[in-house]
Amino acid sequence: MARLLITGGAGFIGSHFVRHWLATHPDDHIVVLDALTYAGTLENLKDCLARVEFVEGNICDQPLCTALLRNAGLDTIVHFAAESHVDRSITGPDVFLKTNIEGTHSLLKAAKQVWLDESGKPSTHRFHHISTDEVYGSLGPNEPAFTEESPYRPNSPYAASKAAADHLVRAYHQTYGLQTSISNCSNNFGPCQHQEKLIPVTIESCLTGKPIPVYGDGQQIRDWLHVDDHCHAIARILLNDEAGETYNIGGRCELSNLALIQQVCEQLDRRFQTQPELSKRFPDCPAAKGQTSSGLIQHVADRPGHDRRYAIDDSKLRSRLKHHSAMTFEQGLQTTLDWHLAQNTD
Repeated sequence: MARLLITGGAGFIGSHFVRHWLATHPDDHIVVLDALTYAGTLENLKDCLARVEFVEGNICDQPLCTALLRNAGLDTIVHFAAESHVDRSITGPDVFLKTNIEGTHSLLKAAKQVWLDESGKPSTHRFHHISTDEVYGSLGPNEPAFTEESPYRPNSPYAASKAAADHLVRAYHQTYGLQTSISNCSNNFGPCQHQEKLIPVTIESCLTGKPIPVYGDGQQIRDWLHVDDHCHAIARILLNDEAGETYNIGGRCELSNLALIQQVCEQLDRRFQTQPELSKRFPDCPAAKGQTSSGLIQHVADRPGHDRRYAIDDSKLRSRLKHHSAMTFEQGLQTTLDWHLAQNTD
């Protein structure tokens, strides 16, 4: 029976992972550590709070992290907690360096102290760090996708802070023998995602009839990964491989931001055509008036240092751990629309 500390477990991806692990390992003990800042909420865990131990706290609090590992006898850390919005990192980078670098280091020091220094003998443990494809920088239109061997070339304060955290995790494995692993994922989407992200922004703008902002020409390309497939992949890494490894996790679905937004608009418009009651619930949506939601698209000034293209080569994960995505982008988008429409009820 594993005993896990899941940091950032009240956030978007973290809460999905908590539910996934509870469903597949019902006898394991889970402690969720979350600071409940703007992106984390207990609402994301409302269906499983009775089955986990929740602790409100910050990963920068090393004594707290050390006490949790020691007192609860935890043997696994799955580290989601992070500041993750690029726009916020441009206007206020300090908190990104504090949380993503210093916070990760606090966790590493706590893990080393409890699992290595105090144990007196080698212990079975794992520190898994959730990272991003943004550490690799930007690709040209014809360049091959990022692999685990791609050089780090972060272009935003957010990406730089995650790159630094990756290096620290690797260093603690190489220097001290801490049993670590890292996964670098592409853009996630799905139910419960924070409203500042691209797909939630698009859906909510459509439903309220507000402009859909598109940076620059909208031709920035991202690889889209459903959050449930991401969680399945993380579980594979934890259960089926040796420490010291890094895995890329992707959705094999490259779309420009503009194409993605147009697809969301088209899918939502179809919902209004087949579900007339939506027009009553969302009278401000263009589709409720017989118009197309894509008419809300409004190009705005591009953000500084905007990476042009990300693409993930997840061949290592697929070949070594036999992981395959269970959900197509279209299926994932439907479940995401279902969730958003269900939230907007009287």
